[in-house]
Amino acid sequence: MGRPPPARLVSDPEELLRLAHDAAHAAGALLLDAALRPAEGVRAKSTETDLVSEADLAAERAIRELLAEQRPGDTLLGEEGGELRLGDGEPTGVRWVVDPLDGTINFLFGIPQWCVSVACEDERGTLAGVVYDAPRGETFAAARDGEPTLDGEPIAASRSDHLGRAMIATGFAYDSALRERQAQVVVGLLPNVRDVRRFGAAAIDLCWTACGRVDAYYERGLNSWDLAAGALICERAGVALRGLRAVDGLPCGVVAAPPAIVDELHALVGP
Repeated sequence: MGRPPPARLVSDPEELLRLAHDAAHAAGALLLDAALRPAEGVRAKSTETDLVSEADLAAERAIRELLAEQRPGDTLLGEEGGELRLGDGEPTGVRWVVDPLDGTINFLFGIPQWCVSVACEDERGTLAGVVYDAPRGETFAAARDGEPTLDGEPIAASRSDHLGRAMIATGFAYDSALRERQAQVVVGLLPNVRDVRRFGAAAIDLCWTACGRVDAYYERGLNSWDLAAGALICERAGVALRGLRAVDGLPCGVVAAPPAIVDELHALVGP
């Protein structure tokens, strides 16, 4: 059939959102099937507790192949494969940012708390993002100027204005020394909030903040593929985002919370 005409490569956020949805669901279907079988090709990455499996790699390949067919002039930044051109088409200025399996450790342990995150961005920031929570069959999505949705229905974040009654989600690093430092932060946080939850998949944490299942979320040591889709969904749902600066050996990070409590939470968990 030949390559699609240039008109199909116009960077319309809604068109890109539909493609992100298709890519996330293609990878999710593959992962759901893989979850029924013993894990293959498991190896360590940054530490012996930071793992990757053949399922991660296969999911990223599925996303890359689908996007390359439709968007040969785009680039892709994936957690497992790094950054690359999707094809030899005319450059479009669009980059896809993909976490093919956010929550790999949960996946390998049979804990149904993992997802696929697919976002795309241009020089102005994120255009569209989809987080597919495959075990629950839930799809969170947002385009740059559109309303955020869960399975096509609008969502909105918590309007909490009292940190002491807020449920906070967080995550921890794989490095044991960083985890010790993060534990010290939690010790200072716990007396000042309702409670703290650690689920193990950053993109889901962001989406649950966007739909009000938790009031707020913070974490250090995240990468762009952890944040790209979920942060856009949060922003469109009315969540305020604040950066955490790297300090005293702790990596940078993010705080996501209702506007009324974001600064107070930020002050408690770091600069």
